[in-house]
Amino acid sequence: MSSSSPLFGDLLLKLGLVTPSQVQEALALQPRTGQRVGEALISLGYVTRAQLHDALSEALGLNNDKGPAHPPLGELLVGLKYITLGQLEEALAFQRKDGRKLGEILVEMGHCTYRQIYEALSLQGRISGRQEAPRQVLQGHHRVMVVDDSPLACDFVKEGLEALSLGYEVMCFQDPYEALEQVGKVQPAIVLSDLDMPGIDGLELCWRLKESPSRQVPVIILTANDSEAERVKGLRAGADDYVNKSASMAELSARIESVMRRTSETERMRKLFARYTSDAVVEEILKSPDTVVLTGEKREVTVLFADIRNFTGLAESLPPEQVVGVLNQVLGRLSDAVLTCGGTLDKFLGDGLMAVWGAPVHRTDDALRALQAAKMMMTAMVELRQAAQAEWAANERLGRPLVLELGIGINSGLAVAGNIGGSMRTEYTCIGDAVNVAARLCALAGPGEILAGERTRELVSHREMPFEDLPPVRLKGKQQPVPLYRVL
Repeated sequence: MSSSSPLFGDLLLKLGLVTPSQVQEALALQPRTGQRVGEALISLGYVTRAQLHDALSEALGLNNDKGPAHPPLGELLVGLKYITLGQLEEALAFQRKDGRKLGEILVEMGHCTYRQIYEALSLQGRISGRQEAPRQVLQGHHRVMVVDDSPLACDFVKEGLEALSLGYEVMCFQDPYEALEQVGKVQPAIVLSDLDMPGIDGLELCWRLKESPSRQVPVIILTANDSEAERVKGLRAGADDYVNKSASMAELSARIESVMRRTSETERMRKLFARYTSDAVVEEILKSPDTVVLTGEKREVTVLFADIRNFTGLAESLPPEQVVGVLNQVLGRLSDAVLTCGGTLDKFLGDGLMAVWGAPVHRTDDALRALQAAKMMMTAMVELRQAAQAEWAANERLGRPLVLELGIGINSGLAVAGNIGGSMRTEYTCIGDAVNVAARLCALAGPGEILAGERTRELVSHREMPFEDLPPVRLKGKQQPVPLYRVL
């Protein structure tokens, strides 16, 4: 069996390295490029050369001495008893139809949570043994990856940049496929790519980089064809700049520095957003900034308010530094739940917080994510109470240990999302009736209780999410009683 055989694609499917839709995409690419199935999958970024080698070894029975296999996500979830084998088979059947990620399908079907998916993925990486430590970039150095099929061109750029004595560390690749495979290991500060190369050209290389985990790495296209049409193509493919090969090394260096300054600003914005929302949301904001409105927009959101019960009285009996320590520990765990489930941390409210799903990025399962975050928060509070009791008993203290409880309110509906404030200080937040109702539900919630509004329940009605109907309540500002549900 070779990597050119369709049966090889079946083996990769069996090993859980690719999905059926990815194999079909590789097979469709073969008539146009003449690549083997394995090479096509590498060029598409779906597998690495190491995974391809291991799969061939598997087919030939030569894998007795290799390291641990890459276990499929589904098998890990079953082994961890997060899902049953029947649930896995049901999700795989859906995956074969639409090619989406298995984890997304399992969560959508209500078989497991996002937290369980992340735990399984982390375990998968540890078992596979293929997590390579990133190379350290020397302080003050800019690592430049040059991709050009001409060894003379590679040497010319390498020697020219290094001769400037500006701290460039240049690494050359003549095979664009190898460059795509190694970019995660090399971790360049910038990529310089030739436009015309065999196999895939510079535009395709740029597009694949921008669709990969290394999407934040800037790309400059080097070419002898400096026509406007070619420049437009390069920029549309995601290139950060377009430089003629006849340019001097001084000009090329100036372009590199300019692009890297812009990239540094983007990275600063990434870090700023990352303090309030998850990495996945940040990537969506940076990837499609035109679809994100920060200046004011009416949209449906799901809002969560969480508040620590009896904390005010507790704070009066503790030293100030201990109060801050306990509060940071609790709010840290609550924030982790928000970010794990893809929410946006809107603000801290003394001994509580407000979180939003649906702004600035909308997802179809925002309500489900908010409910799962609430359950994660309650689990975190149980763990913190148990830890406090164990510490109290170990130190043989008198009296009672710290007992912290949490009340949560969740509501979905239309709200205005945008930057609110003045010239001196502005914050991105949501305002409106849906937000007010969520805050009042939180105030009504008892210790260890999650209360949800009617719209939230409607949004997850097709999932197996248990609720208990409660008598409607009258809320301030509402003329009619509001339907109320307790999340079980």
